[in-house]
Amino acid sequence: MTEMVALDPTRLIIAALVGLVLLLVLIIKFKIQAMIAILVGAILIGLGAGMPFEKIVASVDDGIGNTLKGIALLVGLGSMFGSILEISGGAQTLAVTLVNRFGDQKAAWALGITGLVIAMPVFFDAGLIILIPLAFSLAKRTGRSSLYYAIPLLAGLAVGHAFIPPTPGPVLVATMLGVDLGWVILIGICCGALSMIVAGPIWGAICGKKYYIPVPEQIAQQADVDESKLPSFWSVVGIILIPLVLIILKSVAGVVDSFAPARPILNFLGEPFVALTIATLIAMVLLGYRHGYSGAELEKVMTKSLEPVGLILLVTACGGVLRYILQYSGLGEIIGHAVASASLPMVIVAFVVAALVRISVGSATVAMTMAAGIIAAMPEVAGLSPIHLACITAAIAGGATVCSHFNDSGFWLVKSLVGMDEQTTLKTWTVMETLVGGTGFIVALVISFFA
Repeated sequence: MTEMVALDPTRLIIAALVGLVLLLVLIIKFKIQAMIAILVGAILIGLGAGMPFEKIVASVDDGIGNTLKGIALLVGLGSMFGSILEISGGAQTLAVTLVNRFGDQKAAWALGITGLVIAMPVFFDAGLIILIPLAFSLAKRTGRSSLYYAIPLLAGLAVGHAFIPPTPGPVLVATMLGVDLGWVILIGICCGALSMIVAGPIWGAICGKKYYIPVPEQIAQQADVDESKLPSFWSVVGIILIPLVLIILKSVAGVVDSFAPARPILNFLGEPFVALTIATLIAMVLLGYRHGYSGAELEKVMTKSLEPVGLILLVTACGGVLRYILQYSGLGEIIGHAVASASLPMVIVAFVVAALVRISVGSATVAMTMAAGIIAAMPEVAGLSPIHLACITAAIAGGATVCSHFNDSGFWLVKSLVGMDEQTTLKTWTVMETLVGGTGFIVALVISFFA
């Protein structure tokens, strides 16, 4: 491992501040692609701090290599897994079945749960486009505002997207912090469940009464989903649970003695890339081949799903470069000492850093990446328990979710699909995102006190 360089602390802090400000200016004002902006900002921090050229190069190499080796397979496998769930109608199966069982009066809860589960393997945008017609269908049937059903769905999708692997965000943060994904899943479920309730059915009911948003005309004229063509509910649930259960069992086996005889096999099956590979193969058979898709059709769909993966991986890798620049220059240690002297819990620091980047840049992925890089560079992180690190991961996810506004693509997608103006979107969607992130952070903070 490359050793830290002894640099002047004052110069180092100034260089870091200038580099981070420049990074934000490049993204916000000049609309420079996030990958380039983060890479340029990180390198300028190293140059401004006086790091030797070879140390800067080593930081780039280590940042990219060590970051990608932990998430490249997971993001790719997760994307393919989600694409099969999407084209097979698995998402609609979950939504329609839960809505039928909950009934129209409690359908908001069903949509929140569906969104939470679906957003783990399926990207937020895809999940929203697939499921929003069902929310509109319920609104048309009950005569209520679309927001009564759309907000719980959006909250569930936001929670699954932010807190629970195998969605890329918490995976990349966990990789940079070196925390077991099993604990991240368990803490994420705890944070996400309460966040979905507060920001979903509760806030959705308030929004539905306060703002009447009619069903878009083109949606109102669409036919309802043909349930006879959808896969079975339990097969979809079982397939989604496979990677989560295997990863959690691996974590439990590491601390519970009664699992000792089965520990080697559970450790292997619970390795995240193995668990996701198993789930993807089973999904190909049960949701692909058995529903009439040929091998060539599945191959085309799965290959198509990998197109957005490159951008996610490259932005994340450049976040790793930022982390190693901060670590090898010694800035992480300086920040760590400052945090220690201020007696602020690391969970709070993680949330604040992620929230500031989120508000400035808009991108949740960039906010998670930058915050994880800064926090991972602090020496204090090394002595924390796995549960505490999982709480920090959830806090970063929460901070990267709050205050979605005009610089967030999700803001405009929701505005367009639901049919709201900018002011109403700020009063409903932005508040909902802040409730999701804030509630998740509070739950993580409380759990960290006992970790």
